Amino acid sequence: MNEQSNRQAAGTQQHFAERFGAHPDGVWAAPGRVNLIGEHTDYNEGFVLPFAIPHHASVAVRRTVDGILRVAGRQDVAGHGAVEVDLARLVAADGVRVAAELPGWARYVAGVFWSFGQSSREIGGLTAGYEIVVDSSVPIGAGLSSSAALECAVAVAVDDLANLGYNRRDLVLVCQRAENEFVGAPTGILDQSASLLSEAGHGLFLDCRTRVSRPVPLALAEAGLQILVIDTKVSHAHESGGYGQLRQACETGAQILGVPALRDVGVGELGDAEAVMPGQIFARVKHIVTENQRVLDVVALLEAEPFDAAALGELLTSSHVSMRDDFGNSCPEMDLAVETAVAAGAHGARMTGGGFGGSAIALVKANEADAVRDAVVRAFAEAGHAAPDVFPVLPSAGARRVS
Repeated sequence: MNEQSNRQAAGTQQHFAERFGAHPDGVWAAPGRVNLIGEHTDYNEGFVLPFAIPHHASVAVRRTVDGILRVAGRQDVAGHGAVEVDLARLVAADGVRVAAELPGWARYVAGVFWSFGQSSREIGGLTAGYEIVVDSSVPIGAGLSSSAALECAVAVAVDDLANLGYNRRDLVLVCQRAENEFVGAPTGILDQSASLLSEAGHGLFLDCRTRVSRPVPLALAEAGLQILVIDTKVSHAHESGGYGQLRQACETGAQILGVPALRDVGVGELGDAEAVMPGQIFARVKHIVTENQRVLDVVALLEAEPFDAAALGELLTSSHVSMRDDFGNSCPEMDLAVETAVAAGAHGARMTGGGFGGSAIALVKANEADAVRDAVVRAFAEAGHAAPDVFPVLPSAGARRVS
């Protein structure tokens, strides 16, 4: 853990004592993520290459015996105080109905308990009772997976305290189900996998069909490089309609082509695909098929020694062009961030995350990072946009107990 992480954990622990009048049993943390490349390929059973970032959600947790889940945010998120839920009712309930009764941030916490309860394992440890204080340094709505970070922190804490015996890959599915079926966001497994399975200094190459993953060296500092996150301040939410519409378009394309998922379509088959489907559906299909190939190309580059930073940058920018022109999930602020970063000297840049706002990333020489950041900030001011938040990130470790 870095100094910022230590301070956050200590602050979460202190707030727990102030809120609940006792010490927590421990503090657990799970990181947000940057997706280096592989956007919307996860729910198409394709390939992704995310990495965990230093920003993380932390939860201070104490197990009790009264059957009540009590959750409070350290920053009193959205003006809500502690939220209380009867755990026996929660784990046996219709998830959508209960979720509608909770404030947004608390849904992710309660959703993890509900998802655990849907498994066939003994649920006594889930319904004992829990007090939880939540804190997070992952920017909300920035496309850095603040929701998955919170889910994963809660999942590893509950698994530890209730001795549920889940492995990390099973916890990925627990957290995904919480987000899909409880919160109502139709995401794949990318975010939760990055938060739970990442290793420091590496990306996570994940086959979303087989769920097989492996670490891929991402030696940025050694190569004199940085990845800058450009938070455009255009907020997005996975449970909003745009994400679901894109997913439906991909499923329609796969049905027309008679394949289980777009993972099964190669770049060389796109000409035939274009002839049998509506133009917009084909455009969505084209992005997924070419994006899968870009992921494989990036992994091959990173596993070469030394890797070609210019070639990597070209693939990142090509990914953004594909999202902008074919997938339709960019926005003017995002396009400005990418175009300005590249014009200012970045090797490449792209939107990261589900789209319709959020963040871009730029691969830059470390000694040029300030110049790229300043150019982006200046361009946003000249365009009349809200000032972006621009900061570097390094590949970090996955979810863990920190105290």
